[in-house]
Amino acid sequence: MDKKVQNKLEEFEKALTAEKKGEKYVLRLFVAGINPKSRKAIENLNKILEENLKDQYELEIIDIYQQPIFAKEGQIVAAPTLIKELPPPLRRFVGDLSNKERILLGLHLKKGDNGDND
Repeated sequence: MDKKVQNKLEEFEKALTAEKKGEKYVLRLFVAGINPKSRKAIENLNKILEENLKDQYELEIIDIYQQPIFAKEGQIVAAPTLIKELPPPLRRFVGDLSNKERILLGLHLKKGDNGDND
């Protein structure tokens, strides 16, 4: 196994172990440069996370113009895109993240009308 894959595997296993202890959400926000839509998505996400997951998340912001390989690896076809990697299940959100209710439901931080989080 090549070193890059091994490092990613170790990072994932470490995050999964932390998740089982209820420690962290692992999130990646992919943006396409610093434009108004990207700024709005970052602002909206930071507000949601600070209000609902204070100190319980890791957020990585990736500019796909600066690091296009990450867009390919993450299969990003639109930006901004938020990916919740942990805790499972994996979730994707596309857009400026202004629909707070949808984000909270997708992150499993709020129950839906049917009593389920999905």
